[in-house]
Amino acid sequence: MADQDSSSLYQKRIPIFTRSVKGKFRTFKWATMALAYGVYFLLPWLPWQRGHEAPSQSVLFDLPGRKFYLFDLVVYPQDIFWLSLLLFVAGALLFFATGLIGRAFCGYFCFQTLWTDAYIAIEKLIQGERPARQRLYNQPWNKEKILKIFITHLLWLSLAFWTALTFVLYYGHAPELIVRFMTGKAPSVAYFTVLVLTLTTYIAAGWAREQVCLYMCPYARFQGVMYDPETMAVAYDTRRGEGVAGRAIPRAGLRTLEERKAKGHGDCIDCKLCIQVCPTGIDIRKGLQYQCIACGLCIDACNNMMDFMSYPRGLIRYDSEANLALQVPAKPKLHWKRLKIVGWGFALAIMTGALVSSVGHRSSIDAAVQQVRQPLFVMLSNGDIRNRYQLRITNKSVEDELYEISTNGLPQQALDMGNFKEVRVHAGKSLIIQAGVSLPLKLAESTHKFEFVVTPKSAPEQALHLETRFDYKHE
Repeated sequence: MADQDSSSLYQKRIPIFTRSVKGKFRTFKWATMALAYGVYFLLPWLPWQRGHEAPSQSVLFDLPGRKFYLFDLVVYPQDIFWLSLLLFVAGALLFFATGLIGRAFCGYFCFQTLWTDAYIAIEKLIQGERPARQRLYNQPWNKEKILKIFITHLLWLSLAFWTALTFVLYYGHAPELIVRFMTGKAPSVAYFTVLVLTLTTYIAAGWAREQVCLYMCPYARFQGVMYDPETMAVAYDTRRGEGVAGRAIPRAGLRTLEERKAKGHGDCIDCKLCIQVCPTGIDIRKGLQYQCIACGLCIDACNNMMDFMSYPRGLIRYDSEANLALQVPAKPKLHWKRLKIVGWGFALAIMTGALVSSVGHRSSIDAAVQQVRQPLFVMLSNGDIRNRYQLRITNKSVEDELYEISTNGLPQQALDMGNFKEVRVHAGKSLIIQAGVSLPLKLAESTHKFEFVVTPKSAPEQALHLETRFDYKHE
């Protein structure tokens, strides 16, 4: 018979009501959030003058036109190599930073953290500080609870909608797209995207919160293999905090450091503020845990309490396991002279340099030549041998450009492009040109390769040399 008392596979979520705290880490988190929000929400509205036909928006992902505008840089599908480099740089930076300072990305820069912080700030604004929110949560439904919960969720949904709408504005000219969106004339995909992102943002930051970090984010699961004993992480100094007799509240006879040390108690007064400020609700005093996002708020809370008690700061701090294991821990510092860290740093520097160099030395022109092989060659009435070619020229600049087309290694009259030697290509557009090359029989028999030369009139130094074949098989 099956065990009727077997535990459930799923645990009901216990809401976490975080306490506000002041300190350098909290200040840094506010500054990071202000910067991130400023960049994300304002960038689509930042004007940026380009060519007369290019959009005047600083960042625009033009999917129909297959162009990404990033300030003065225009990225085309053929620049996919940059994306590969960028993904490698991002991955290397994550491993490099994690090996040095643990999950600092999660604590300060992750989208989930940034939006959850904003949602908690809204919740505090409407419902009050931690005790008031707990009391509101536990009290029966009445006018006060309905009103405060309604306003809170309305503001949450408003921020989620604003977030989703801003995301869509990156894919069209913002002033025009928002008018079309509000008047019901935007593409259906825009409304679908806004709906999905609004709901996911609202659920992730308003309802799931720490559940995203604990159960949905893969980084929380594999971060353990990226840590070393020398990795800096938020840590509790167990030896100092517990002493030999454990932690104790500061009652009579246990208030000063001298009294506590005389009775074997550590510096931790068991105020539990470190737990109350933690966005994932963990007790950092239990050691390194995968749930910790290294936001440093517990450090601020503990330092504030240490100041209040006139105890030394640093009971909870950024430190390494190796340093904490010493009989007398040294001052915490970054241990970067490790093979893994140096290796990731070297790879990061190389790939970042390659990306910067590639972007900095990019040409405003892209061209390719393809030989027409049906037929491979023809013999003209005068005995000359003709091969035909297709040239594709892409103007990657934001201005129209005039290109001169010539050949290397052939007589000047060999190239036949009709009545013109120059072509004009509009900004961001491609043009396919038909060209013929005719050679006398003897020269055709000895010619196997030559070059097409495509030269921008405004930048001759960027001329492209396209090597191709000339085919003739004498039977």
